[in-house]
Amino acid sequence: MSSDKPIIICTRGSALALAQSRRVLADCEALFPDRRFELKIIRTTGDKLQTASLANPNESLPKGLFTKELEVALIEKEADIAVHSLKDLPTELPEGLKLSAVGPRADVRDVLVFRDAAHPLNQERLNAPREWSPGGRDPYFGKPRASLAKLPAGAVVATSSTRRAAQVLALRPDLTVVPIRGNVGTRLQKVMDQLDLDATILAAAGLSRLSFELGPRGELRVDPRLPAAERAAIAAPPAGLLATILEPEEMLPAVGQGAVALETRADDPDIARLCAVLNHTNTFQAVTAERAFLRAMGGGCQSPVAGYARVLGHQLYLRAVSFRDGAGKSAEGRRPVREAEKLGEEIAAQLK
Repeated sequence: MSSDKPIIICTRGSALALAQSRRVLADCEALFPDRRFELKIIRTTGDKLQTASLANPNESLPKGLFTKELEVALIEKEADIAVHSLKDLPTELPEGLKLSAVGPRADVRDVLVFRDAAHPLNQERLNAPREWSPGGRDPYFGKPRASLAKLPAGAVVATSSTRRAAQVLALRPDLTVVPIRGNVGTRLQKVMDQLDLDATILAAAGLSRLSFELGPRGELRVDPRLPAAERAAIAAPPAGLLATILEPEEMLPAVGQGAVALETRADDPDIARLCAVLNHTNTFQAVTAERAFLRAMGGGCQSPVAGYARVLGHQLYLRAVSFRDGAGKSAEGRRPVREAEKLGEEIAAQLK
């Protein structure tokens, strides 16, 4: 490949997608200083449908719509690398494309987000008089480290993930789950503003990549360790929200959660060599097992299944759960790291 020709990295235009892609771009520039790289933003059909579905949140989004236009750009050689959140990438890729690399996995856990009862903005609303109505209930304002177990009966948890919804109701059948749309910032603002919503669940990795962190009380804030100029450029989360980490034992993550994928053309050896340097082997093997499990289950990112694999020594451990038939079924197993696909298929066979 000529070093004069820029390598085009394409991405969606959401804040999270841009944050991920800019980190990939920075890694590429640091590792390959003799190459030129450019970022290309492409709006996907899923972005458009997601915006439209804000008015109709009960509509589910078809799989692959957050990746399709990026893949077309690869096939038509308008881009060389597509950056995806791996959990959005279908397990079956278009002919001629492949998953070439996966970066080091970030925090795989989910985070429960809710209003802070002690925050001044919420104190005013807590003390405001409310009219009684049949079937009405008081909105939830929580304390630090509140968990799903501590939510009051009837509390409303907003999520459009069938995986999260199924696990919430398995733990707490007395809660109500409703759909929610929008990017991370939109969802956070909805929980803060809309008293008919009590909490939402987001990926810890997504919050981290937006430079958010949990403070000493669990308050959501921009990472204070960042330089002042960088902090000033970040859209801060709404004030008055708290968050609690949900461990995998309580909320098993989505297949591929926390991992960033690099998709390329299968017949491009130069880009393949570049991606090999960016690839994190243990993460790649773990998500290979998870994606083999999901593929064997016949599902996509909106299926009510979850799976999490870890490399420990020379062994790969996979734990998975499925709510495909209503009641949750779980399975776990291990195999040598080199048998990642077999492990995923084996666990799927137990859950079918």
